[in-house]
Amino acid sequence: MFKRILIANRGEIAVRVIRACRELGIEAVAVFSEADRGALHVREADLAIPIGPAPAAESYLRIERVIEAAKQAGAEAVHPGYGFLAENATFARAVTDAGLVFIGPSANAMEKMGDKVEARKLMQAAGVPVTPGSPDTLETPEQVREYARKLGLPVLLKAAGGGGGKGMRLIEREEEIADAVRRVVSEATASFGDGRFYLEKFVRRPRHIEVQIFADSDGRTVHLGERECSIQRRHQKLVEESPSPFVTERMRERMGEIAVRAARAVNYVGAGTIEFLADADRNFYFMEMNTRIQVEHPVTEMVTGFDLVKAQIEVAAGRPLPFTQEQIVQRGWAIECRVYAEDPLHDFVAAPGRVTLLRAPEGPGVRHDCGIYGGGEISSFYDALLSKLIVWGKDRPEAIARMRRALGEFSVAGTLATNLSFHRWLMDNQRFIEGDFDTHFLQQEYRPLDGSPASSADHSLDDPARLAAMLAAAWSAQYVSGAVGSADATTPRKPSAWKMAGRIEALKS
Repeated sequence: MFKRILIANRGEIAVRVIRACRELGIEAVAVFSEADRGALHVREADLAIPIGPAPAAESYLRIERVIEAAKQAGAEAVHPGYGFLAENATFARAVTDAGLVFIGPSANAMEKMGDKVEARKLMQAAGVPVTPGSPDTLETPEQVREYARKLGLPVLLKAAGGGGGKGMRLIEREEEIADAVRRVVSEATASFGDGRFYLEKFVRRPRHIEVQIFADSDGRTVHLGERECSIQRRHQKLVEESPSPFVTERMRERMGEIAVRAARAVNYVGAGTIEFLADADRNFYFMEMNTRIQVEHPVTEMVTGFDLVKAQIEVAAGRPLPFTQEQIVQRGWAIECRVYAEDPLHDFVAAPGRVTLLRAPEGPGVRHDCGIYGGGEISSFYDALLSKLIVWGKDRPEAIARMRRALGEFSVAGTLATNLSFHRWLMDNQRFIEGDFDTHFLQQEYRPLDGSPASSADHSLDDPARLAAMLAAAWSAQYVSGAVGSADATTPRKPSAWKMAGRIEALKS
């Protein structure tokens, strides 16, 4: 087993990997930009190394700086987390070329699945169903118009190297084609450095359902059931659950078999996700493969009982999969709410800022994967995710009730907005409770300015008892935890009673 691992990421996923390392007796090395000098992942790591200025392009995305940090720290392996360089084949290859172990799939597997058009061809050859669409990339609005007429409107224009909902446009009328092409090429070029695009038939009332797969270097490949990911805004997931209220047992078996087949087609090793789009008749189609650990992996962990991050590390160290297909059983129900610094009352616009006080929920069946603390800051330079709130229940009604209770306990105060009010609204929405939703649910149901949730602000500060509890939590998180193992980190000074009193008055006002 490795003795020291560098985590090439930040925020809650870096903290999550640090915890897995600690349970395995491995030292964890963090990297940080100037904006993240006081970040939670830096505080929690055994060692932390600076890698550049605040912009990600000058720090977290600089391959040579990350590898140099790994060498400087004496790390034997690199865990990429998700986002940033996690699905960058050049990075994976550079890590192995430097004599380090990349905790993830091979660069070759990444390249095969990273190009959406080539991945579709590969999956078709492997007998995996794909959404009807253009057989190759397109170049002009005229070509788009030709295939749109063959497939029938509406259609989706998608970036060949895209992901995360970027570089995607719905076309419902032929007059929209030219503008859609221009926008997709522009966004795809800016986001991925690749302006190529292709066309897919639009699936009506689509459900976004994904299957977690895992494989070791000896070819053992398993699936760990599905996750429902249809609650989205702008193609970005907000809530995930496992299992899906839409998937039948027969559909689950078939999706799992096909997901394993897809992984074997590229000789996949490690944790990965096969994403499907399902229609109202439960036909499902391959969308893409995520060659990394997913943001929503905790719901799978909650219902299977297996630690996927620890398994990633063990498989990368050459050990066999720590579970067989027969040992994987989904028990109960898990739901995850992503808590973002964004304003749900104004189209979920990012609203970063300083977190003055943070009180996370506790109690039976509650897990909180967090990348922030009271006194910390959500920077405008990075993704606005604060944390992930995950609950488990014996069935879906209990999981929803538990999430409703946990969200009621969740308090965040500061100069930022959060989407907690949206999540509270969702857990009371009858369509969601009945499992009657698809990827267009928010556009159909959520009308914040018409009074759906009262406000995006957290009114818990009106309660003196809750304010005191939050103050105690912030004191503990910010002023008791101590410094990290970094020559660049400093231990925060304990504030005077006058300063603390002033903060209380500021919060009240």
